[in-house]
Amino acid sequence: MIKFIGIGVIVICVFGGFIMSSGKLAALWQPSEMLIIIGAAVGSTILGNSLEVLKEMKHQLKAVFAAKKKNSESDGDIYRELLTLMHHLLDEVRLRGIKTLDEHIEAPSQSSVFLCYPTVAEENPMLLTFITDNFRLLSMGKISPHEMDTLLEGEIDMILEDKLKPAHALHRTGEACPGFGILAAVMGIIITMQHLDGPLTSIGVHVGAALVGTFIGIFLCYCLLEPAASAMQELVMKEINLLQCIRATLIAHIRGKMPLLAVDAGRKILEPDVKPSFATMEEWVTNRAM
Repeated sequence: MIKFIGIGVIVICVFGGFIMSSGKLAALWQPSEMLIIIGAAVGSTILGNSLEVLKEMKHQLKAVFAAKKKNSESDGDIYRELLTLMHHLLDEVRLRGIKTLDEHIEAPSQSSVFLCYPTVAEENPMLLTFITDNFRLLSMGKISPHEMDTLLEGEIDMILEDKLKPAHALHRTGEACPGFGILAAVMGIIITMQHLDGPLTSIGVHVGAALVGTFIGIFLCYCLLEPAASAMQELVMKEINLLQCIRATLIAHIRGKMPLLAVDAGRKILEPDVKPSFATMEEWVTNRAM
């Protein structure tokens, strides 16, 4: 919702200010200029990126503008379930050994453990894959905390680089939009030059239409595409923060920490606005055990 409020503020202030300055909105309606600029922006984005990046861009944009669930606890579900799931898995390892997780990590969709945490198991495949892959790695043999930390750091860096590609692509398109606006404006001036023998009012209309092209390009860049790219990047960083939480938990486990303290190491990695207190986290895992 807040994203739509931001767009509303932009539209009201930009176009409202134009109207207050005695401007006429009809003068900004230039379909040919919009076709040139938007077409060039879309075409260059398609040309410069792979199909996978374009699909991920669509997915991330949808996530940025998606309405959040109405239930009061929905925002914290992923953090509660992730911390509780990690404690559950580590507790199983403490009680029965690492090999007891084989049946869960090999088929998480049928696991009695993972099915208890649908937000992680069903709605976040990246998290699920990261958890199962690295618990599988732990079960294959002894590994030092330093080795595990290095492996996880490299994996997270690769995921981050891949996940940021759509935001970077949209950022590049946004940066190019003022140039596309100039392209449309130059073409408008060329058309104007063809009407120099006409009345001054006709020349003014054509010049105004050409300048609208520059306006559209700048508006798309700084009011829409660049903020959207920043929002996509913020979304990705929140997802990566969850992976860092898992990383810290696993490293603490390898160093011999009990499950609660290992999960607390992951809790401390979470961003301040979503990080639960230790008491809250302890209540979560205690209620799970009950």
